[in-house]
Amino acid sequence: MTNLDIGRFEVEYEQPACSTRHAWARVPVEPSPQQRQELKDHIRRLLKEKNAVMVSHYYVHPDLQDLAEETGGLVSDSLEMARFGRDHPATTLVVSGVRFMGETAKILSPEKTVLMPDLDATCSLDLGCPIDAFSAYCDAHPDRTVVVYANTSAAVKARADWLVTSSCALDIVQALKDKGHKILWAPDKHLGGYIQRATGADMLFWEGSCIVHDEFKAFELESLMREHPGAKVLVHPESPAEVVALAHAVGSTSAILRAAKELDATEFIVATDKGMLHKLRTLNPDKRFIEAPTAGNSATCKSCAHCPWMAMNGLAGVAHALESGSGQVHVEPGLIPRARLPIDRMLAFTSSLKQGIAPGSLVPDIGAA
Repeated sequence: MTNLDIGRFEVEYEQPACSTRHAWARVPVEPSPQQRQELKDHIRRLLKEKNAVMVSHYYVHPDLQDLAEETGGLVSDSLEMARFGRDHPATTLVVSGVRFMGETAKILSPEKTVLMPDLDATCSLDLGCPIDAFSAYCDAHPDRTVVVYANTSAAVKARADWLVTSSCALDIVQALKDKGHKILWAPDKHLGGYIQRATGADMLFWEGSCIVHDEFKAFELESLMREHPGAKVLVHPESPAEVVALAHAVGSTSAILRAAKELDATEFIVATDKGMLHKLRTLNPDKRFIEAPTAGNSATCKSCAHCPWMAMNGLAGVAHALESGSGQVHVEPGLIPRARLPIDRMLAFTSSLKQGIAPGSLVPDIGAA
């Protein structure tokens, strides 16, 4: 697989009660225009041969977003990716994103083959919430309902009562609070803080963060806003509170897409992974989208507004996975039923909300995991 790599580089991430940890990522070779077309045509043929469908996140390379939609697959946030993979008749799912997304697809569809372009594509939130430490944290607070963000391992999900994504976290936590639950939240401290401020819930936080969103800076954002006084600011809630406070709209990737379409502006400053800009620009060709700053002048950045592990996904990796069956996601069979429980609760909750069912009736009187 030497054609897939340029090289490895280190990435720092946060882990509670520990010194700063290091992981690594690598960047796929960018194909030439001719190679890109040949790879796309080859992948189209393989998808048909293997009865496979592509599911791509908004943060991956534009080639993988476009090809997924061109071949009947999906580009979306992690919640819709989970639903789509479960319900699609394909027997093989090709998940372009990071490892927890592939694991979630496998948990929901254990009978299907789940492939990823690069199994080493991980997530700082997942890395920063190791199961042994997290399980001990839960054991120390047995009176709390455990709510974990989707950006976690299958083992952490199996330790939880509820799973949430950024698109449904507010609704689920509000419903739990209304039923009297005290919450243990993991792993993203910024998203947790945003939800606590919005709901007033009693929440205890695991102190993790996303290396992309954690780097957005309020001071530099205010400066950019002065340069573009007519621009609306769109912010993902994994960002620090000072950045969220400057937003005209806060929400998940899907919510950011809606806001860009609905808000009365032609210029937007976007505080989320810059992989999102492709879909924003495609859907709104008459509008301008500007990256929010992650560092000041002469400063350095760890991610520079793009997840280094999302960047590991490429066309060559998709083709290789389909050809060889490499990059297959495995989840311990004994773990799947327990890990699926909080995912199914989330999917049932969000589905029922769409049908107009009152949230209170969707939250059983469950205790902590």
